[in-house]
Formats: sequence, C-alpha cells, structure tokens
Amino acid sequence: MTTLTLRVRGMSCQHCVRAVEEAVQTVAAGARVAVDLDRGLVTVETANGLDRERIARAIEEAGYEVERPAE
Repeated sequence: MTTLTLRVRGMSCQHCVRAVEEAVQTVAAGARVAVDLDRGLVTVETANGLDRERIARAIEEAGYEVERPAE
C-alpha cells in the first residue's frame, strides 16, 4: 500500500469532503480517501503508486489550497 497525506486549507463541511474525495478519485481511481476536517488533512491510500502533484492539483482545481513542503 502507498499512503500520502496532504494538509489542505479551505475545507469546512461534508460538501468539502465529497468534493475533495471526488477530485482525488479523478486522478487516483479506486483510492481510499480519508478527510479529517478538524486537522485539515487528506489521506490517500492505494495499492498503486501515487503522484503527489497530480493529486494536489486536482484538489486545488476543486477550490482548496494544498500546502506544499518548503524547498
């Protein structure tokens, strides 16, 4: 299993949860997506590899802000 956890800003309700889940599914079909509204975390788990940038872009296109690690 491959697991990816992202900090996402702008999520506040169950509509946000569904929007983020659907966004992730567009680039990682079949992945398990868990959204923690209180902590602002989205965890994606799949048997296949995950492309962090593609998932982050999909979430951002749904209207949320994904924190990027400092370079």
